[in-house]
Amino acid sequence: MSAADVETIVVGAGLVGLAIADSLSARGHEVIVLERHDRVGTETSSRNSEVIHAGLYYPPGSLRARLCVEGRKKLYQFAEDNGVGVKRCGKLVVATTNADLPALDGIAERALANGVDDIDMFDAIAARKLEPELDCIGALHSPSTGIIDSHGLLVALEGHICAHGGSVVLSTSVTAISRTPDGLYSLATRSTADGAQSQSLDTITAKNLIISAGLGATDVGRLLNPSYREGYVVPATHPAKGHYFTLAARAPFSNLIYPVPSGAWLGIHLTLDLAGKARFGPDLQWMESVDYAFDDESGERRKRFETEIRRYWPNLPQDALQPGYTGIRPKIYSEGEIPADFAIHGPGTHGLERLIALYGIESPGLTASLAIGDHVAAMLLNDAAI
Repeated sequence: MSAADVETIVVGAGLVGLAIADSLSARGHEVIVLERHDRVGTETSSRNSEVIHAGLYYPPGSLRARLCVEGRKKLYQFAEDNGVGVKRCGKLVVATTNADLPALDGIAERALANGVDDIDMFDAIAARKLEPELDCIGALHSPSTGIIDSHGLLVALEGHICAHGGSVVLSTSVTAISRTPDGLYSLATRSTADGAQSQSLDTITAKNLIISAGLGATDVGRLLNPSYREGYVVPATHPAKGHYFTLAARAPFSNLIYPVPSGAWLGIHLTLDLAGKARFGPDLQWMESVDYAFDDESGERRKRFETEIRRYWPNLPQDALQPGYTGIRPKIYSEGEIPADFAIHGPGTHGLERLIALYGIESPGLTASLAIGDHVAAMLLNDAAI
């Protein structure tokens, strides 16, 4: 094999891509991260609830469950070691009707199966003792749920990569991928670092390739068609928009408040940022394409939010909700289908050596990011594992 320009290229500088690059660079790999936007983490990584999940909801044995629980521990430690803002505020998953109670018991059973052993079940009196404004008939308390400064986390990870000799190259899109006769990955790139009117075209080769492009992962992965083994299909990405409203006043809660989930959707929940400001959401709107516009011209979305919130907070002040922001989740299942696990595809799946591609890394992707980074690094360094 001839010498590559770089040992490993990671496509995508969201939290997961940066975590992978951090894990590899810490192990001595020469790593370059390519990012099409002019900043790191501008898509899913910066448009979410910034929650560190405990691992309550995910099917036991799934990548989501295992990497969430591992990642939560790693994330708290990383934040402490690197001065990233973080808080173990805790969470209450609340039942507001008798019909919710079996589902709440099911969440508790699943959490215990996932190794989340610090949960408590509260009746209405115990829940109101913790949160006097809360209206429910029962709740599950998760003290290891928390919140984190996602921007600070992105900055810290980028700093680690650079300190280990790696680099993050912004405003650079991958337009084509091919394999050289001796098995290197050759990436054609377009750079707009000097402005959209001034573009430069380059080609870079790498021994190893990691596709961690979030909403763009399917498009990047398909650039390698038809090189994959017969029968392999790159997973399709289905964008799902979530709207967040913020609260004009300070919320009278110190814990995060989640309703019992409905299917794959966790419901309109109340989360807090590190300054104590409350936000509500997200809802779930399936999209044909990525569109971050906040859609509520008629005010109907605000009314739906108010109705859902008042199920557990009846004293929500009138007209207190303000439009916040939207986020897009890169789902690899469509509306009405069974929720899919994280898809982390190595050679055993697609047939190409030294390629690992990640699809459908949505919630709890932030929580799991560091564990995903170590998982992918282990896959790359131990071919038998992939």
